[in-house]
Amino acid sequence: MSPEKKKPAKKPRPPRQKMPEQAPEERAKNFLEVPYGYTPEIAETEASRCLQCRKPACVQGCPVAVDIPGFIRRVAEGDYLGAARVIKSTNSLPAVCGRVCPQEEQCEQLCVLARKGESVAVGRLERFAADYEREHGDGSVPEKAPPSGKRVAVVGSGPAGLTCAGDLVKLGHEVTVFEALHKAGGVLVYGIPEFRLPKAIVQAEVDYLKSLGVKVELNRPIGRSETIDELLEGDFDAVFVGTGAGLPYFLGIDGENLNGVYSANEYLTRSNLMKAYLFPEYETPIIKARRVAVIGGGNVAMDAARTALRLGAEKVSVVYRRSREEMPARNEEIHHAEEEGIDFQLLTNPTRILGDGNGWVQGMECLRMQLGEPDDSGRRRPVPIEGSEFVMDVDVVVVAIGNGPNPLIPQTTRGLDTSKWGNINADEQSGQTSKPGVFAGGDVVTGAATVILAMGAGRRSAAAIDEYLGRPLEDGTSGAGSSQEPPADGRS
Repeated sequence: MSPEKKKPAKKPRPPRQKMPEQAPEERAKNFLEVPYGYTPEIAETEASRCLQCRKPACVQGCPVAVDIPGFIRRVAEGDYLGAARVIKSTNSLPAVCGRVCPQEEQCEQLCVLARKGESVAVGRLERFAADYEREHGDGSVPEKAPPSGKRVAVVGSGPAGLTCAGDLVKLGHEVTVFEALHKAGGVLVYGIPEFRLPKAIVQAEVDYLKSLGVKVELNRPIGRSETIDELLEGDFDAVFVGTGAGLPYFLGIDGENLNGVYSANEYLTRSNLMKAYLFPEYETPIIKARRVAVIGGGNVAMDAARTALRLGAEKVSVVYRRSREEMPARNEEIHHAEEEGIDFQLLTNPTRILGDGNGWVQGMECLRMQLGEPDDSGRRRPVPIEGSEFVMDVDVVVVAIGNGPNPLIPQTTRGLDTSKWGNINADEQSGQTSKPGVFAGGDVVTGAATVILAMGAGRRSAAAIDEYLGRPLEDGTSGAGSSQEPPADGRS
């Protein structure tokens, strides 16, 4: 009797592949990008981990519906340019998303492998494919629909605006993006530091959209140079508003008017957009501090703290009123900050900023906190500990507790409904506002959120605008005006 044939043992699945990066002691002194990215060999190994599910849950977790198994399969096969084409069929900014999208809370969270181990590194593979195409691609662009004869104005060149513009131009419409600043990219250029998102990457993505036919007009603050009404009364058939959340919030404590107190918005804009870190090559001053306190616990706070360190501060402290578990920043950003030597003053709340008698910051008085019952956000509410006051020795304070919507468009546009927080009221799916022909999406609608969620809103609005241009509403209404939830507590 012949012995039973044994099935060949399954080849063990490789572990999730780490991404090579600069050593903490080196990167803390420069503004070069921290991760180096995957090599082709590492990328193929990581891509081989994908199970190629018949009903991929990961796609459901992607706000722009990238065919994740499709592009990963091509990476595994060595067809890197094909992988990039698959991504770009629904995502116009893959090199950006591969760097700053919180995949761990979206597509990767739904990966089947995450149930018993580590998910496929979707974001890292997306970055690899996008970077490979930028360096080795032939510059080809996808086929566009025939010209529709319709013109759309996109106000704001951040993630929502750029995504909306890219989709609309592929649908055959003529698109002009109006940007108030001297560089296109919105928060991608003024808010996110070079070491996380090199500006050359953003410019390459903008150039790609230009190659599709998108026109970009800089130094055009709509609401000042001209209004939304004037755009509609002129050459444009529809308008998309994606002006973001650029209005900084402050604590409202004594001393916030002292020299040396920055909003994170100003601090990062000076460094990122205006290149203060290259002073005097660029004529943008920024205070070179000895000790810096950054108030807040989100990604913006991490960006500001790590920027301060690279600007030469001896000590940088993140001051956050809850514990590490409640911090809204990505774990990767917190981890990088910790590796670089950022001091975390947790369960700590500033009560006033102290001056030196000459109008400059000298210190910051704080209270220790403890966590009580959950508040409306679902997180435990920080409660002051009586008698726990202490003073931090600081000479610069950066307030990173959130931003509100840019008020310029709502203030200068007739018939545009807003919420009590100043956000534009727009239909969640279509982006239609209370004003016919005007659509809106991204942070100006939802309050400060993520790049990828803004991109998802841009995509949905592009589809709705395409429908609107092809079949105008008979009653002249927009079906909009849905009330929005309030922005999340910026202080977190």
